[in-house]
Amino acid sequence: MIANSLGSVFTSAVAPPLAIAALGYLLGRWKDIDIEPLSTVTIYLLLPALIFHSLATIPLSGVTALGLVVVMCGFTAIMALTTAIVGSLFKESGTILSGAMLAAAFPNVGNFGIPVATFAFGDIGRTTAVVFSIVQNVLMYTLGVYVLSRNGDGNRARVAAVKRVFALPMTYAVIAAGGALAFDLVPPPDGPTMQAVEMMGNASIPLFLIILGLQIADMAPKSTVRRVLPTVTLKLLIAPVVAVSVGLATGLVDTTAGQAFIVLAAGPAAVTPLVLTIEFTDSTGDGLSPADYVGTVILLTIAGCLPIVTSLILLFASFP
Repeated sequence: MIANSLGSVFTSAVAPPLAIAALGYLLGRWKDIDIEPLSTVTIYLLLPALIFHSLATIPLSGVTALGLVVVMCGFTAIMALTTAIVGSLFKESGTILSGAMLAAAFPNVGNFGIPVATFAFGDIGRTTAVVFSIVQNVLMYTLGVYVLSRNGDGNRARVAAVKRVFALPMTYAVIAAGGALAFDLVPPPDGPTMQAVEMMGNASIPLFLIILGLQIADMAPKSTVRRVLPTVTLKLLIAPVVAVSVGLATGLVDTTAGQAFIVLAAGPAAVTPLVLTIEFTDSTGDGLSPADYVGTVILLTIAGCLPIVTSLILLFASFP
């Protein structure tokens, strides 16, 4: 019975987005695809539309949305601190430790989390994933960049990070949605304007997954597997426990949004830290690239999180 239920949840909520990502992977192995244009279209056009529509038609109360932001920030801080402590115990330091902190603290709530949350929890799941994505991007492009660059010019890193946040169109999508809600200027949901915005936003979900598959096709785990195991263990086993603990402490675990947050937190490591490690770090003295370290964590957590995410969705589906 349990096996059948797990299979049903996997088939209905996890397998569809994974199948799309697998097609992206196969395409990447078959053809040499330039991911940058696809990422540009997603970041500068489709994702802002998704953010604006999700927030302007948000099915969450203001209290619930604020609670989600608090638990997301708390979860990220706890995971980063825990990883720093564990990594130090395993003699990691410098940019490798910084990369490990980002990989463990930031789950993939974009090209993995948004589709899974949408399939599993509907509009509330998608909105929760969008809110999580906004919180993560603000943290990654500010504190994340600083953490990776702290061995260099910290002031320049902070300035560059702030500039990058305000260069992202998603920042203005949040401002626009907030202004539209505050002044009651949101167009009718069934009108042509919001339908067009919704259509653009929905297009980002399969494109997220195709990009993820293409990125995986370009990666290959090397001899770093054994070295990344502590970080992978933290991401797969400790992150869900931290998410549940934070959800219980705030009372959000009894809400659909809180349950979606826990499933998202249990997902694989985000891809953005890999991009940041490539841009802001160099190889360490022992020849190990922080990008190789983070990339290997991503690959292992994608495979390892599937039974955990599926089981959590099944667990929450059984709640009255």
